[in-house]
Amino acid sequence: MRSGKPDLKALWNALDEAAFGPERILNLRESLPTGAEARLRTDMWLRSRQVVKSQEVLVITGRGNQSPGGVGVVRNEILELLPGLRRQGVVESWKEHTQGSIVVRLAPMSMLLSQTKRRRDNGNPLPVQADPQSLSALHADTLQLLRQLASQNLDALGVKDPGPFVEQEMVRNFSTLANAIPEGENREERLRGAIRGAIEEASD
Repeated sequence: MRSGKPDLKALWNALDEAAFGPERILNLRESLPTGAEARLRTDMWLRSRQVVKSQEVLVITGRGNQSPGGVGVVRNEILELLPGLRRQGVVESWKEHTQGSIVVRLAPMSMLLSQTKRRRDNGNPLPVQADPQSLSALHADTLQLLRQLASQNLDALGVKDPGPFVEQEMVRNFSTLANAIPEGENREERLRGAIRGAIEEASD
């Protein structure tokens, strides 16, 4: 016999979906990943959400009641991941939403691009970089957008003669943004969307 009490878990889930929408929620609790799997999946997901300008997203980690010793392994992995993503310009801030979920505010793409440049200039390792020749495989529309973004960035830096540096800046931006676009159909189209978003931010 049912008690007639509301299902609070279902109610909270419904409220979260209404507030964030399914595309802005990563539910790690349902798939029960290992700590390492959760870390990799969250890293990739947050980067992909950043390029589509999701702003705030919800990561559901679970409380870890079923973990050994009751310690939330997945939750701890995600909390350890976020400071590094903030240094890389992917994450701006985060806060506890419930004991089993975290609201993450994503950084604007301008921060991602500027942090990547700073890391390169400081001699720190970067994600897999594109070879300049790889740009030749891109669609003409993609190249035009990359050139526009590169020119805007160089202009903002006060480079008076940007010509010699445009291709290098195109490769850098391509490497950074492509690294955040998951594999799948229409990947280059999604890349163009990310570049347009970065151009709009640079124009604001």
